[in-house]
Amino acid sequence: MADQENTVVLTDDEGQEHEFVVVDILNVEDDEYAILLPVASGDTGAGEAIVLKIGLDDDGNEILYEIEDEDEWQRVAQAWEDALGEEEEEEE
Repeated sequence: MADQENTVVLTDDEGQEHEFVVVDILNVEDDEYAILLPVASGDTGAGEAIVLKIGLDDDGNEILYEIEDEDEWQRVAQAWEDALGEEEEEEE
């Protein structure tokens, strides 16, 4: 994790670091998922949220990894949409 609270730095396949703001943590069927938005840095696709599953490595440290199962992805996406819908209703 980065020094700032609620931010993470992820390294891509090419070794470049990208900073993200943790927008929300979702609990879906006993698993946790992080909703991340890229920090404005001129990235193409900046502003597009990504969702990563929170897990533990062999040492018990939290790690983030991609969701590879399509059904799991759909459940998480629906939970995020539902959470956004509830938030909008509360603001009205």
